[in-house]
Parts: sequence; structure tokens; C-alpha cells
Amino acid sequence: MTDWVEKQRNILDFTLSSLRRRKGRHLGMLAVYAAIVFLLASVMLFSHAIKREAAIVLADAPEIVVQRMVAGRHDLIPGAYADRLTGIRGVAAVTPRLWGYYYDAALAANYTILVPTDQAVPAGSVVIGGGVARARGAGVGDTLSFRGYGGEQFFFTVAEVLPHASELVAADLFLIAETEYRAMLGIDDGAYTDIAVSVRNPREVVTVANKIIAALPDTRVILREEILRTYDALFDWREGLMLVLLTGAVLAFAIFAGDKASGLSAEERREIGLLKAVGWETTDVIAMKVWEGAAVSLAAFLAGYLLAYLHVFHFSGALFEPVLKGWAVLYPEFRPAAFVDVFQVLTLFFFTVFPYTVATIVPIWRAAIIDPDAIMRS
Repeated sequence: MTDWVEKQRNILDFTLSSLRRRKGRHLGMLAVYAAIVFLLASVMLFSHAIKREAAIVLADAPEIVVQRMVAGRHDLIPGAYADRLTGIRGVAAVTPRLWGYYYDAALAANYTILVPTDQAVPAGSVVIGGGVARARGAGVGDTLSFRGYGGEQFFFTVAEVLPHASELVAADLFLIAETEYRAMLGIDDGAYTDIAVSVRNPREVVTVANKIIAALPDTRVILREEILRTYDALFDWREGLMLVLLTGAVLAFAIFAGDKASGLSAEERREIGLLKAVGWETTDVIAMKVWEGAAVSLAAFLAGYLLAYLHVFHFSGALFEPVLKGWAVLYPEFRPAAFVDVFQVLTLFFFTVFPYTVATIVPIWRAAIIDPDAIMRS
């Protein structure tokens, strides 16, 4: 065993010296290889990070959201429905909610206007997201004016700008008091946007949802798990779109790598002939070239993946942000939390490193089994 390890170490030393002798050629291959790994890894890392952020955000969402449907469309729900939901067995809490959208003609942007249920916003004050603050150039203490749906003007003093950490979901938020929400949007007392329902036993969510539908047949029930699946499907679609767009680059690299692996230069053939002449066996020559392919592909993988990690988690994936996060006038600015999925790394490693390393074996075997004199004379 010790002799085999020493033999492989010597072969590896020779392989590294061979790479240094032809460093220009191998550096070019390494750069192209690393660029492909960088692009693929960036898409995978960013998409996975976005889905993880969405799952963390939705972890505190209500188990069930109840919406009233009229003519197949979401409509305001009467507050009396909340009392009927409270009487359903298994329901822990019922919270009527007020939220909607406000179009700001000055910026051609939509705000998500919301009456918070976990904090009280004083009348005449507003809490805004980072996107609204940047778009309006507003900070704490500034006054913002908006025209209500009835034509009257409303003035709000900025009480707080939501922290940067919440910007993925809060960039366009506009939080105001209930009385001003109803006056500004023309919503009557006793009417709500929807009702959030908490369930005592998480395993009975579907059962409670069925009871709600039976009790209130004109409503639509949305489960938190359905929202999570929708987000996963959305980001998987966007990730797939990016990977399809990169298919051309990947195919070009495959052709480039295949051409490189399928043929040996005259210099490499003479080198193999000399090695066979001084006593190297065919298996030793193949091992040398396998080490060479593994060294190039592994170095390219590590370099490309490291660059992708820095690109996604330190520069917010600037190259792919609009496609993977979506586009909006009030664009969220946030840096996803660093997270690496081991299975994802192994998958990318297998599909980028393994094929190139294996592709070097056949042409090397063909050259290694030829008589050394024939190689030297060719």
C-alpha cells in the first residue's frame, strides 16, 4: 500500500510539472472551465438562497388565509365572517386583515399598503419600506402626501423606515392606521381584505380548512404550504430559465473540452513515447493524464464555485438579480444569508468535474498502447 501511494505521489509530481510546462494552454482551459462553473453555481446558489429566504419569511405566516370570492374574483370579506370562523373547532385565533395596493403616479410604482396587526401606527404617521424611502427620498420625520381614492389629499409623517434585513418582503410596504386606510382607500367599516386563521394542531390544518369551506362556501382557503409550494415553483421556473439561457455556453464548453480531450498534440505523444521507453507502464501513463484532468477540473471547480459564492452572498448576485428576484420599480436591495447545500455542491461537482476527467481516459489509452518507437517516429 505504501509503495502504491509513493508511486501515485511521484506520478502526481510529474503531472504538475507537465502542467507548468504547458501553463498557457492549461490556463486558458482553466479560465473557460471556471467561468462555466461560476455561471452555473451562481444561478443555483442564488435560486436556493431566495427559496430559503422565502421559507424563513413565510414560517411566521398564518396557517390559513380565508378570502371571499365574488364572480370568481377576490372581494372584501365581512367582519361577521370572523365570528363564524371563531366557532369552528380547532381554530386557535382569527385575525381580520386590511391590506391592498396603492398606485403612486409620480413614481409609476405600486405600494403595498397595510394596516399592521402586531403594532399600532399613530394617526398621521406612516412606516415605510426601504424601497419606498429610496424612491421618495424620504427619511424619518419627512412628510409624504398622497391623494386618496375620493380625491382628497392625505399627509403622513414618516415614523420609521423598516430595516434593511426585511427588504425582501418589505421594500414596497406602506403601513398606516386603520382609520386612515379606510378613508384613503374608501373601505367601509366592517369590511376586510381577508382573514388570517391560526390552528391549534398543525396536523389538523387541512381538516380545519375543509370545515371553513363547508361553513363559508363563498370563500377560498389558502394554506401556508400552498404558498410555499408556489414560491418554490416560481423560483424553480426562473432558475430553469437561466439554466436554459446558459445551455449555449455549456454546449460550447462541452465541444471545446471534448475536442481537447479527444486529441493529443504531437508534443504530448512524444512525451508519452519517452515515458513508455524509460519503463512507464500503460496504467501509469493513464494515471498521469487522469491526474492532469482531475487537477484542471478540480481547480476550475473550486475557483468557479468560490467566485460564485462571493458573487451571490457578497455582491447580491448582481448578474442575475432581475431574472431570479423579479423586476419592480421599487426593487428590493438585500444580501441573502450565506448557505450552501451539500447535495447541490455534489450535483454540480459530478456534472462538471467527472465528465471532463473521464473524457481524457480514452484518447490517452489509445496513445499509451501504441509502441513507443511508432510514437517517436510519428
